[in-house]
Amino acid sequence: MLTSVEEAFVPLRPAVSALPSYVPGARAGSSAPAWKLSSNENPYAPLPSVQAAITRAAAEVNRYPDIYADELVGRLAAHSGVAAENVVVGNGSVALLSHILNAVVDHGDEIVFPWRSFEAYPIAAAVSGGTTVTVPLEEGTGRLDLPAMAAAITPRTRVVLVCTPNNPTGPAVHVGELETFLAAVPKNVLVVLDEAYLEFVRDPEAPNGIDIYTRYSNVLLLRTLSKAHGLAGLRIGYAIAEPRLTAGIRSVSTPFGVSLVAQAAALATLEPEAQSQLKERVEALVGERTRVVEGLRDQGWVLPETHANFVWFDLGEATMERAAEAKDAGVLVRPFAGHGIRVSIGDPDANDAFLAVASAWRQR
Repeated sequence: MLTSVEEAFVPLRPAVSALPSYVPGARAGSSAPAWKLSSNENPYAPLPSVQAAITRAAAEVNRYPDIYADELVGRLAAHSGVAAENVVVGNGSVALLSHILNAVVDHGDEIVFPWRSFEAYPIAAAVSGGTTVTVPLEEGTGRLDLPAMAAAITPRTRVVLVCTPNNPTGPAVHVGELETFLAAVPKNVLVVLDEAYLEFVRDPEAPNGIDIYTRYSNVLLLRTLSKAHGLAGLRIGYAIAEPRLTAGIRSVSTPFGVSLVAQAAALATLEPEAQSQLKERVEALVGERTRVVEGLRDQGWVLPETHANFVWFDLGEATMERAAEAKDAGVLVRPFAGHGIRVSIGDPDANDAFLAVASAWRQR
């Protein structure tokens, strides 16, 4: 019989106890205003039409949302040029990734992914019971080493994660290397093409994800409305895959996982007029990305090519010191201790503030 709270001990699963922490981008304190370039967010507020949809939906939050978001699934399918049975939505692409792994990975199965890449990958892989197999990026370029990833596949491999453009380094995979890679992957291995930054890609050699998906039944496209669509605070991700996979993912998903407000906002942002306005915003951000990259190169920086809404600095052991300097200058960036710093593209004033910080870094 327990005599005190201290005597109670409920052990966590070893895999959970060993999980690395997901480190979110720094937030500005209430007393110290700062430019927040640490979380790859869209710097612009939701469109007025989207804000209106959110307000209307807020009056109905005493009701459960559509459990499978059928209307939103249909709209996303039309937006993507696929059938509704090929689409499943979730509470952000991170939650969907967990559902995907839970649907296909058994204890001890291998999950191959590049490193460094999206930091949620090792967490989701460990929670699923899978064994992580990491493959280093190409030295000096920040690019995925697809031949090495193909070579890492074994009979125990069940999933390979391909982040394009890669977070946090920025390069996109090229269609030729991806085709060669997919030809080498066994058909019973799921390839997740994580396209969170799809709308920012301007690389002429980047693959058309839908074309790849239609020709390879073991490819799943993972996408989000958090970045280009500016709905990060509402968490809406979606996956495109063959119907048997989407049905399996849906069966392990959290019921009512996409809120009523999130569904309303997503439907509003997919309206034709809203899409036109959002494309203008994305083009403005791509223009700012070009301006920032050119400014950094003028300062003498050599950076990986980026087709996302951020830039990457390979700073090694100087990472945390440089991040602290940026914070002192009023710019919040995302450090990865011992590796480097990722800096999101913001509005022009924020980008100007960061360029001044980067210039000061060069004087060190």
